[in-house]
Amino acid sequence: MPDATDALPVNAIEIAGLTKVYGRNGAVRPIALDDVSLTVPRGAFFGLLGPNGAGKSTLINILAGLVIKTAGTARVWGFDIDTHSRWARASIGVVPQELMIDPFFTAREALELQAGFFAVPKAERRTAEILDALGLSGVANSYARRLSGGMRRRLLVAKALVHAPPVLVLDEPTAGVDVDLRHQLWSYVKRLNAAGTTILLTTHYLEEAEQLCDRIAILHHGAVVACEDTPTLVARLDRKTLTIALAEEPGQLPAPLARFETELGPGRQLAVRYRPSETEVGEILAAVREAGLTIVDLTSKEADLEDIFLHLTRDGSS
Repeated sequence: MPDATDALPVNAIEIAGLTKVYGRNGAVRPIALDDVSLTVPRGAFFGLLGPNGAGKSTLINILAGLVIKTAGTARVWGFDIDTHSRWARASIGVVPQELMIDPFFTAREALELQAGFFAVPKAERRTAEILDALGLSGVANSYARRLSGGMRRRLLVAKALVHAPPVLVLDEPTAGVDVDLRHQLWSYVKRLNAAGTTILLTTHYLEEAEQLCDRIAILHHGAVVACEDTPTLVARLDRKTLTIALAEEPGQLPAPLARFETELGPGRQLAVRYRPSETEVGEILAAVREAGLTIVDLTSKEADLEDIFLHLTRDGSS
């Protein structure tokens, strides 16, 4: 191992100017990553979001040593992926999006084989402990081809943990799994994070990222369009929706409400979208009273991560 002090790195992942361009010999050269710079603090639960084709998997594969970058630098647990590639790869465990399982090994054998790839001494292997933690003890001697999709997903997580990596990357880990398994998986991952493991998560379930991640970066067309603490990111979109339940059916949009972004909804409801920085709720309620309508109930909805995601990745948005 390279010379190092006993001090842990401040950042689990450091990426600067990372670029990946595919194609050669004068062909069209699509850019998968365009000058990406990111820092993931040690111990963070970090979300990496973006639409399909944004570059998330390319970034992860570069960190894991599966894809060669075109330019830039990347460090995992303080180790440069080029100059200290062996130690960088030993510091990261990746749970891939695809269910890549060798069908001819049992769950126990799959973990033992994976531990061997990382040169984990037999006396230090935690196969039984990991199988038990992920609810796989009962199928430890079953061939992977006979496991359900949910069990295979758990086995992928188990394989990523055999060498006790300080950084765990989860690439769409709950895609296609049932709600119960999703909750079990997140419960275990949160315990790992609480114990000090840095988590990098990509997911299409925005509510998961909002609930789990303390910091989120959003990729779009291979570039970072946002990277902030989750509460700060959610607060960036200055929009709220006020839903008003009425005692009577308005029939058509009342004139006093025409100056707001108002929609008539089912069940005698009005949905008013507004910017809190520009409009006070009292102005909207005054307009409702001016229209001669009686308010039965009110609900207010803050902007959430999905609103932010759509706002930032919509073509032409700022």
